Amino acid sequence: MKFATRLVQYDPCPGDPYRPVATPIYQTATFEQESALEFGRYDYSRSGNPTRTVLEDQLARLEDGSQAFAFASGMAAVSTVLKLAGPGDEVVAGHDLYGGTYRLLSRLAERNGMVVRYARSAAVDSFREVMSPRTRLIFVESPTNPLMDIVDIRALATLAHERDAILCVDNSLMSPVLQRPLELGADVVVHSATKFLSGHSDVTAGALVVHSRELADQIYFWQNAEGTALGPFDSYLLLRGLKTLDVRLKRQQKNAARLARYLSRHPDVRRVYYPGLGEHGAGKLHAAQSRGPGSIICFETGSITSSQKFVESLNLFAITVSFGSINSSVSLPSRMSHASIPAVVRASRRLPEDLVRLSVGIEAVADLREDIAQALRKASGFAAVTSGDSDLST
Repeated sequence: MKFATRLVQYDPCPGDPYRPVATPIYQTATFEQESALEFGRYDYSRSGNPTRTVLEDQLARLEDGSQAFAFASGMAAVSTVLKLAGPGDEVVAGHDLYGGTYRLLSRLAERNGMVVRYARSAAVDSFREVMSPRTRLIFVESPTNPLMDIVDIRALATLAHERDAILCVDNSLMSPVLQRPLELGADVVVHSATKFLSGHSDVTAGALVVHSRELADQIYFWQNAEGTALGPFDSYLLLRGLKTLDVRLKRQQKNAARLARYLSRHPDVRRVYYPGLGEHGAGKLHAAQSRGPGSIICFETGSITSSQKFVESLNLFAITVSFGSINSSVSLPSRMSHASIPAVVRASRRLPEDLVRLSVGIEAVADLREDIAQALRKASGFAAVTSGDSDLST
């Protein structure tokens, strides 16, 4: 069955004699049991809920995993992944990460007795150099957010398994439409389901997908023990959003490819980060392990004041910290999603302060391009009359 068909063809309510075509919302905290000595399949929605079960089964199928878990947020999912490593273990992460993930790694993991090391995301040898016999978990994004570095997932999975470590890949920027890390050898896939999986900016959710029964048992224990599971109504909304994922993302990606080419030729744009451009250094690697470049574009203007003026001059791109919605949005990562990373650390990782991140939606691409064009004109004019604006592109 093709992926687009799998998104909409599944049993929405197993065992229901009325055969609904949409999954009902089991908006209940608890379930009556048949006796005081034996529990049925469901007893308390923190531990399991029929609406969430349908969602988790669908997520597992879409990522070609054996089991999936839906969480109240992407960070709740990431936090659970970190619990796969314990006191004395080491975690190796890619250097280009979402700011919230870095914050969790730097403040919580180290307090719990784990050592966190960072490797250059685009270089497998960099991971090999910083790993030790105590390395338990490798955590990466590909493409990374926001520099669009590409990780060789197959090679990193081989390295992780040689060292008896777990490889977790954050697939939020791609979704299973474009990339399935478990097929490439990863052990755990994490999603901020708030983004593309939902696609409508109306759900905060996270997801983990695995093959291994051992990992599934560990993840379920923490999900149930800490009460971080997604509620039934949000599970319903996420299921509804998933049905149009293929249609949405392909339209968004088509728009993004055209806008990336436009930006790459614009005289007021210094550099564009987008895996679909020929000048992207790891474009061939990305193409070999994915099904498209996605719909996130990052670029540099050359100065923070120009970037700020550009962002604030847009009319169709809402200024938001998230991405992946059908509505286009824009952000300045260094001041928004990655602001929790100290400035000195951002500089050491060459995260440009003037970097702009566009999340391209499903609007008419001509309207989006005209909006970008007028905002660049205003930013260019503003920069021309602004004195003392230092170059922050390196």
